[in-house]
Formats: sequence, structure tokens, C-alpha cells
Amino acid sequence: MKEKAHTSVHYERELQEVKENLLYLGALVEKAILDAMRSLLERDSDLANEVISGDDKIDKLDGEIEERCVRLLALRQPAARDLRFITTAIKINGHLERIGDMAVNIAKRAVVLNEEPRLKPYIDLPRMADISRDMIRQSLDAFVKEDSDLADKVRREDETVDNLNEQIFRELLTFMIEDPRTIHRALLITQVSKNLERISDHATSIADMVIYMVTGKNVRHRNPDPDKQEEFKAES
Repeated sequence: MKEKAHTSVHYERELQEVKENLLYLGALVEKAILDAMRSLLERDSDLANEVISGDDKIDKLDGEIEERCVRLLALRQPAARDLRFITTAIKINGHLERIGDMAVNIAKRAVVLNEEPRLKPYIDLPRMADISRDMIRQSLDAFVKEDSDLADKVRREDETVDNLNEQIFRELLTFMIEDPRTIHRALLITQVSKNLERISDHATSIADMVIYMVTGKNVRHRNPDPDKQEEFKAES
């Protein structure tokens, strides 16, 4: 009986370590986004290169978390709630690793842009970055707390980032039309914006998986805004 209790305690500790490692990975990718944007705003290419080289640490932790989860599936043979938790953790891990890649993409564009005269003040890009980072943090909080309401809140933020991305694109398109010499810089800024938009998409996907883990409802590809859902139904 004692041996069974000991095994159970050890198993719970292993599950807790998965949570803690995912939160640590989330903190790493959040910092990567923050530093990548700082490198652009402050024209600090050394910081951008630190983000690029720091991706190895993110990749390494991604591999360790995946290996830990696979080992739990193989050795513990979890069922029901624990099975959903572990499989969700594996998917979240993959999304966080790809967010790290997006931060690297931003840093690489920053290195090039920092060598050019600034095309325009960066106003909406920092807003996009802040919202996206908050979405990552809240989606992971929702995962740890098994809070589907918080996850749904994250999903609603995605539209704000999408709108900012479209706004930036329209503004940059005007620059390119009026002066072809701005095309290269404008395209690079567009790529930064697009990577931030993709980061918010990954955070939304994490929130989707949390909702499924907690409620069993598959909300992927569903609009989180009830008013827009009703509007869509009316048009159909």
C-alpha cells in the first residue's frame, strides 16, 4: 500500500514538473519576443543576435518536455483526465517552440532594418507584441488552472492583433506606392507584423486546446465572438 502511495506521489510530481517546464518555456519565448522587439525599437542589433542564438535553449527545452511527456505516456499509461493533460501539453510545447521561431524571425528582420533609416515610428507593432505576449501568458495560466473562461478570453484578443496587422499593412502599402525606395524596408516591417500575428494565432491555438482539455468541446475554427457567429448564421 505504501509503495502504491509512493508511486502516486512520484507520478503527481512528474505531472507538476511538466507544468513547470511549460511555464518556463513560455517565459523564455515571452522574453524572446520582448527582446526581439526591443532590438528593433532601440536599434540594438547585438540584442537581436542574442535572441537568435538563444533559440537553441528554447529548442533544447522543447525536446526535453516532449521526451518527458512521451515517457509518461509509455510508462504510466495515463487515462481520462491525465491523458488529455499530457497530450495537450505535448501540443502546447510544439506551439511554444514555434513562437520562439517567430521571435527569431523578428530579430533577423530587426538586424537588417537597424542598418537602414527608420521608415516610420513604431507604434502599432509594440502594441501587437504586448497583446501577443499577454495572450501567451494567459493561455498558459488557463492551462495550469484548467480555466476555460480565461482561455476563451485569450481567443477574443486574437481579432485585435489581426486588425492591427491589417492596419499596418495598409499604411505600409501607402508608403510603397508613394515612394518605391521604401519597398524593402516596408516589406521587412510587414514581415515583423505578420510574425506577431502568427504568434497570436499560436496563443489562440493553445487556448483552443485548453478549452477542449477542460470541457471536451472542440472550438477550433469557431469565431469566439457570439455576435459575429449570429451575423454569419443570418448571412447564411
